[in-house]
Amino acid sequence: MAGAGDQAEPGQQDWMPEIEEIRSRREAALAMGGPQKVARQRAAAKLTVRERIELLADPGSFAEIGALTGFAGYDAEGRLASVLPANFVAGTARIDGRPVLIGADDFTVRGGSGDAAIHAKQVFSEQYANQMRLPVIRLLDGASGGGSVKMAQDAGYTYVPVNPAWDAVVDNLSVVPVVALCLGPTVGLGAGRLVMSHLAVLVEEIGQLFTAGPPVVLGGTGEDLTKEQLGGAGGHRQPAPGGP
Repeated sequence: MAGAGDQAEPGQQDWMPEIEEIRSRREAALAMGGPQKVARQRAAAKLTVRERIELLADPGSFAEIGALTGFAGYDAEGRLASVLPANFVAGTARIDGRPVLIGADDFTVRGGSGDAAIHAKQVFSEQYANQMRLPVIRLLDGASGGGSVKMAQDAGYTYVPVNPAWDAVVDNLSVVPVVALCLGPTVGLGAGRLVMSHLAVLVEEIGQLFTAGPPVVLGGTGEDLTKEQLGGAGGHRQPAPGGP
């Protein structure tokens, strides 16, 4: 394939617009939500989704699935003008030499909410792990493809009661080992995907788990709570009323 500054070979010129679009989409995927959102993620003492995968997987073993998925905007002449990458990164990898399927949320793109998600990508990753008998590693941070007000406004409907990939999520519990990590405020669909695992790990002071966030609680009950008070490790390690 010719590089950006290379001379195209005869016959290849016809495909240059498509080649350039693939290159632009790949660059957008690697840039995630952009410099400002990435800086905000790091300011919260959190790694980016790609840094997490790089540290978790054996060096050079991660093979991404659907790297170019996202939302593209085109100008009046049909040329690619903008790309918003999907906020879910998936692929196969090895951990200590053993094959696994990694599915990870990208909080830098719309906080992981459904209006920046390609739900078919999540569905495929869970189904692929099932078919290939690969252990599933979920790195959760945000809504994990869950709905938002903006999503409902744009689409004119919500996906409730249908839940993307849920049949595969449930089925995988009886087929392959499933590990989920709460690496940020994990809410809604993300919270469901965390608890639907054999082992769930919540990172102290960084991960929080709740069905709905502080603004919803404030509006519903009048209680003004922080994310940590509402869903931090301290609350989840408390015994249930009447329990041991």
